[in-house]
Amino acid sequence: MSAINVTQVQVLNNPQMFMTPLQFEIQYECLQPLANDLEWKLTYVGSAESDAHDQVLDTVLVGPVAVGSYKFVFQADPPDVSRIPQSDILGVTVLLLTCSYNDVEFIRVGYYVNNDYHDQFEELRENPPATVQIDKVVRNILEEKPRVTRFPCEFDTPSIPTASGMEGDAGGTMMGEDMENVQPGYGYDADAAAKMGYDQQQGYADQQQGFGFAAGHGPTEVQY
Repeated sequence: MSAINVTQVQVLNNPQMFMTPLQFEIQYECLQPLANDLEWKLTYVGSAESDAHDQVLDTVLVGPVAVGSYKFVFQADPPDVSRIPQSDILGVTVLLLTCSYNDVEFIRVGYYVNNDYHDQFEELRENPPATVQIDKVVRNILEEKPRVTRFPCEFDTPSIPTASGMEGDAGGTMMGEDMENVQPGYGYDADAAAKMGYDQQQGYADQQQGFGFAAGHGPTEVQY
């Protein structure tokens, strides 16, 4: 059983203009005391064609963590548009919210994000300029269809391999909806979908229907 159980993530202030900070409210349970910090990270996939355009928007360390239930808001600045190819600014991309312990990632929550001109700028949708007018772009995180993957992590208690555990499953099952069923009218990119699942050979994933999620810099953590 994992020492950390992420129970809910809620996307706040969504949809919103592209240059508005991103916010996620994260709730989790700690089932055993942890000596070191949890590392939460938010990554924006700038292009499905190359990892070179990925941007870590923010990283937050939380800990040491005692047994109990916690909630905090993780806020991050929007991505640097100058680092995103013009052809990839509009349309569907991916946000990845991850958590690691001792440099071992144990959960990844992937969201599709749709960027498009605001409804009041219909002429820009029909005749988009060569350079995207980012101040007129709306970011819509598809919070109802997260893709959640859990990976094995020993935390502070090394496990003893068993025959069944060593054989494992080469694939790793994803939580949530099928990639093809993102939302009517939204594009689908196989390369972006692969990033949602990330390294499938790293470990196993439990299956679960999507739940809500959220984030922020210098979180105020509340135990309750």
